[in-house]
Amino acid sequence: MQFGKDTALRLLIVDDSVEAAEAIVSGLRNSGIAVRPSRPENEAELASMIGQHPPDIVLAAREARVVPITKVMQAVDASAKDLPVLMLIDSIDDTRLLEMFTLGARGVILRGHADHIQSRVRREWADLEARRSLRRLEAQVRETERRCDSLIDSSREPIAYIHEGMHIRANPAYLEIFGFETFEDIEGMSLLDLIAPQKVDGFKQLLKQIGKGEAPPRHETEARTLDGSHFPASMEFTQASYEGESCLQVILRRQEIDPELAREVEELRQRDQVTGLLNRATFLRALEDAVADAAQNATHHGLLLIEPDHFNRLLQDIGLDAADSLIAAMAQRLRAALGPNDVAARFGEHQFAVLTSNSNHKNSMGLAESLRAAFADHVLETADRSLSTTVSIGGVLIGEKIASVTAVLGKASQCVQSASGVGGNRTDLFDPGAADRAEEERVEAWVTRIRDALDADRFVMDYQPLIGLHGEPIEMYEAYLRLRGEHGELVPPLTFLQIAEEHGLLWEIDRWVVGKAIAVIGERIRAGKQTTMLVKITQASLQDNTLQQFIQEQLARHGADGRQLVLQLPESKVFTHLRAAQEFQAKVAQYGVRVGLEQFGVGLNSFQLLSHFDAALLKIDRSYMEDLTANPDHQQRVREIAEKARELGKITIAEFVQDAGSMSILFGAGIDYAQGNFLAPPGPVMDYEF
Repeated sequence: MQFGKDTALRLLIVDDSVEAAEAIVSGLRNSGIAVRPSRPENEAELASMIGQHPPDIVLAAREARVVPITKVMQAVDASAKDLPVLMLIDSIDDTRLLEMFTLGARGVILRGHADHIQSRVRREWADLEARRSLRRLEAQVRETERRCDSLIDSSREPIAYIHEGMHIRANPAYLEIFGFETFEDIEGMSLLDLIAPQKVDGFKQLLKQIGKGEAPPRHETEARTLDGSHFPASMEFTQASYEGESCLQVILRRQEIDPELAREVEELRQRDQVTGLLNRATFLRALEDAVADAAQNATHHGLLLIEPDHFNRLLQDIGLDAADSLIAAMAQRLRAALGPNDVAARFGEHQFAVLTSNSNHKNSMGLAESLRAAFADHVLETADRSLSTTVSIGGVLIGEKIASVTAVLGKASQCVQSASGVGGNRTDLFDPGAADRAEEERVEAWVTRIRDALDADRFVMDYQPLIGLHGEPIEMYEAYLRLRGEHGELVPPLTFLQIAEEHGLLWEIDRWVVGKAIAVIGERIRAGKQTTMLVKITQASLQDNTLQQFIQEQLARHGADGRQLVLQLPESKVFTHLRAAQEFQAKVAQYGVRVGLEQFGVGLNSFQLLSHFDAALLKIDRSYMEDLTANPDHQQRVREIAEKARELGKITIAEFVQDAGSMSILFGAGIDYAQGNFLAPPGPVMDYEF
């Protein structure tokens, strides 16, 4: 399971110390988990939180006195919800373990051990999501079975279910084609009784093959009706279950056309008409079979996704009307480079997929490299021109550890994006058995690219205006960092900031961002524009004792006004680095520079932080903007933040605004500024008419 901002963990922490609870939340966020925390002050609040806004996980301190852990377990049991409880303890021993089992907690967490807390929460959350998924799937299966039952009865195609060679179900169309009036007339009858005598021996052999899982899904035969007449028929077999019994579904079709023609039509139905390769739907069935085989038989297969590098630029060169010719030429080159047992498909508009069976990591990587070289070393020939292009290839070694179509495709997509993101003409193959090695190589490539971007000034800024909702309009923009690739493509920071943090590069990136913002402010001043610029910095800058000196030097160098620069820090980072944040704010304030909080409102007590840190502005966490018009809880929280901020004289900003309805709610709540793609998307120039 992937954890990130798209999926927020609703975490209820029962602990006497709000500082200790906030430290846990901060640690989880630092590890990449988006947390929506809550903390009850008494038993009534606990019951209310569980009843009205059920959390995903409860962390309950063993020694808590405000709400004892026994009361926590009673409230959880009374809710009748699937709500896992993890017990927070200072040290572990046999007594604590036995107590955990007696109380009904699912595990213990050692306070003060961040890695243990993170891994245990991740595992418990993944288990919870798995249980939820199972319940959803079971409900879907029941509903699907009900609908299938209804569809089978109403279908004009003859359909029957066979168990151990005998009929256990048949729809009206099946009964009609053989001349039966009711199902009772055919129930328990052998399928062989409906096959023409001259075809019985061959059909017996087919049934044996089906029993071993070796038979083809379609079989041409001659059927016999109740009155003894015969007709040519095609039978399709699918493994199924009926009322809990494993059985075989049979779809019967009377053959009114030439079987050879029917096969040709079926072949065309499975092919992409531009390339002649398999189409996406047909390839997905082959992939499902490969994944199932890996799960059941411990085999290995390779999946490769291939994309041309800089496809949009290629289209600009050749014109949209020649796109199909380019794709067809790529398919021809791909087909020529594959082996006889490799299955290829057009998987997307300009994406190809290859499935190589019974292939280990070495063989799959070898195939990927040969395909990459096949494009890099050859010229593509279309109807009216010759083209050179390279490809990025991402792949997955399918095995027991990743035996899920969704997981396989997701990982393959990540790999092809990673290969493309570091310049293209690369292969990136994920092997679950060698994940550490693959990850090290990927990280090393990104570290090299980040260092190159810093040395060669490959970072750029996009600018998004902030729209004032009250009072006179002020020209205000937020600057967003981008990394420019070798061929002009722009890479968003989420792709590389985590790697930069792990390798101590954040402070250098922050310095570039601040320096660029000051230079732009100076340029705007010389152009007669008074522009306030908001930029994000990271907690690394709080430890950089030279940044404030750098700010002073850059302000003087560019003739910029420090009052027009606002540095933004995440609320959670300021909470966990409070002393350093206070000192940093005091130093930059000497030059008029302000410091604001972003991701505001998701802490355990966000406004309590403001009694220790005098933030100039508060940017509300974007999660509150998601479906704002239909979420009364989010609306109420936004109003509360706006009201308290007004009392404290703080500027409020709502980002990620998505529609006019949200704007109306924000205006009514008294929010000061709004930003979002709905209002104006980020761009390389500041040309918004305020």
